[in-house]
Amino acid sequence: MNILFADTAHPYLEQALTNAGHTCVYHEKIDCKMAIEIMHQFDGVVIRSRFRFDKEMLDASNNLKFIARVGAGMENIDQEYAESLGIACLNAPEGNCNAVAEQALGMLLALFNNLMRADREVREGIWKREENRGVELNGKTIAIIGYGHTGSTFAKRLRGFDVKILVVDPYKSGYGNENVEESTMEEVFEEADIVSLHIPLNDETRYLVNAEFLNRFRKNIYVLNTSRGKCLNTADLVEALERGKVLGAALDVMEFETLSFEQLDEIPAPLKALIASDKTILTPHIAGWTHESNLKMAQILVGKIEALRV
Repeated sequence: MNILFADTAHPYLEQALTNAGHTCVYHEKIDCKMAIEIMHQFDGVVIRSRFRFDKEMLDASNNLKFIARVGAGMENIDQEYAESLGIACLNAPEGNCNAVAEQALGMLLALFNNLMRADREVREGIWKREENRGVELNGKTIAIIGYGHTGSTFAKRLRGFDVKILVVDPYKSGYGNENVEESTMEEVFEEADIVSLHIPLNDETRYLVNAEFLNRFRKNIYVLNTSRGKCLNTADLVEALERGKVLGAALDVMEFETLSFEQLDEIPAPLKALIASDKTILTPHIAGWTHESNLKMAQILVGKIEALRV
């Protein structure tokens, strides 16, 4: 097959596909307009998040057999329409779930123990102990929203902390075990100390976390988001932080990211408030971004692309 690389990927992906007899072409500067003009030349395309595969793009891709996304989320692909055209939509959530889970845990522990603030203060010659007294994870109740690859892996990483784990996933059942409880949102609102999002971005999850959602928790809570920025309303989170309903927030993804996730569209007032707050930890969409996950996602996609030959 002729395969277009419309975005960067681990070198293994191109090498393995070439070794399997495919022709790989990498367009470093490709944009949406150029893609529409040349996509008919290719049997497959490898992407991350540079542009959307909407109806216009897909109609111009009349020879495609597959779209392979180096990552987990598929919100930049109209999957239903693509599949109606016989185009397979491939991704690699198995490849970066451990990276996401480890960062979620690291951010939570840093938040609970004031590590970012304490580190900054010591570097400035400020030595505060009582002001940086931490909170223990032991004994807390953590709600995991979404029990796919990342949510389930995050639950595994929490096993040694003696926490209660409530899981809500409306698309799954029968997953409860000695480590996690299959739960409902009503139970989460009543019991949770921490809520962690592990969900795709779609019409059901867009701005799931808003003022109404946060106000339903009986306790004051901590919020983690390593899924997609637009699953959370930033202004509502800021308001909840300011009045103490949310005690702290760790966000790897931002509502105001560009489609490619490579930068922010803007820095509006709510995001400036998060940046100024010492109750937040913010990272630039890197939770799944490890050296190991980069290779694993490439290996997984090679297997899925080759399986199309069968």
